[in-house]
Amino acid sequence: MLKKLKLENILFLDIETVPEYEKFEELSKEKQQLWEDKSKYQRKEDFTPAEFYNRAGIWAEFGKIVCISVGYFTFKNQQRTFRTTTFQGEEQKLLIEFKNLLGTYFNKPAHLLCAHNGKEFDFPYIARRMLIHGIALPEKLNLFGKKPWEVPHLDTLEMWKFGDYKNFTSLKLLTHILGIPSPKEDIDGSQVRDAFYVEKSIKRIVSYCERDVVAIAQIILKFRQEELLQKPEIVSV
Repeated sequence: MLKKLKLENILFLDIETVPEYEKFEELSKEKQQLWEDKSKYQRKEDFTPAEFYNRAGIWAEFGKIVCISVGYFTFKNQQRTFRTTTFQGEEQKLLIEFKNLLGTYFNKPAHLLCAHNGKEFDFPYIARRMLIHGIALPEKLNLFGKKPWEVPHLDTLEMWKFGDYKNFTSLKLLTHILGIPSPKEDIDGSQVRDAFYVEKSIKRIVSYCERDVVAIAQIILKFRQEELLQKPEIVSV
């Protein structure tokens, strides 16, 4: 089934998120209490709410998106190219720009979104942040009333599970075992918060995010038993 899909119909994506504010103390008293309640199960007695706040970026209610990187295949004169680009900056603006991309270039029924763990993280996170900002959901993210087979999403983690839902395999591990160059050359997800708030290096985060997008595309090629992308084929636009 996967081999029947046209690669040019797939939009590969990855997001990077951070806590909504740099410090726990910047939250309102009400939201501090809400964070304490929300994080209670995960932090148990090991951390105070303030100590645990540096992990708030994984929850859409307490985090924000700092960039969305996308990639797509083009084919011209039998030459394959994989193009990447990133939406960054103020969150509402980047969400609107991403929505415009979906509405303009990836709005057909055959078009699919693809991410690693996208069904549990990237896709719902983007949708929730759009609603928080009052942005109407694009068709590709509006799942209300859709049957499972009507959802236009691919998830490389789900594919690798083969129905084994107790299994989680990170992107780094999956690329390693499949013989794909690792995307984690500089930083990993645990360092994005400091890169954004302490180092103030969005360029570093964007580079990391785009490498993840390339890695996700490589996984799809591997699953299809096709040749992996080489550096001359990868273009950042």
